[in-house]
Parts: sequence; C-alpha cells; structure tokens
Amino acid sequence: MVDDPLTATPDRNSKLVGKAQGIYASAAQDVVGLLMVMNLAFVEGKYNGSALSLLGRNTVFSTVREMPIVGGSDLF
Repeated sequence: MVDDPLTATPDRNSKLVGKAQGIYASAAQDVVGLLMVMNLAFVEGKYNGSALSLLGRNTVFSTVREMPIVGGSDLF
C-alpha cells in the first residue's frame, strides 16, 4: 500500500501537488518488476481535484519506463 506525496520537483522539501495512492506487488522472477495499481490525486493548482489512474507493470531498474493510464477524473 502507498500513500506518497507528489511534489513539484524531486526535492523532498518541494511543494506538495498531490498524492500517489494505491498498491504494488512483485510480479517477476528474473527482474525487479512490480504490478502497480495507483491513483495520482492532485491537490494544487489547475489540476486540483483531478486524478489519473494507472495499472501496469513497472520494471524498476529500466532506464525508460511507460505506465498505461487507464482512467481519470475531472480535467482528465
């Protein structure tokens, strides 16, 4: 389970713009791969009250990763 802050920059003291809320579980035997079910809920600025929903496999140590967006609310 996760309920992590989304910030404007990677700095942990950066402005909070939302929350990453959901679950992830190990989904691979030969690499570090996670099945992720997550909502990105925005609480600031233009996207306040909006959310993106994603569901997919995240290969953690891949340099480039893409996650499928499966839904959204309000402005999305």
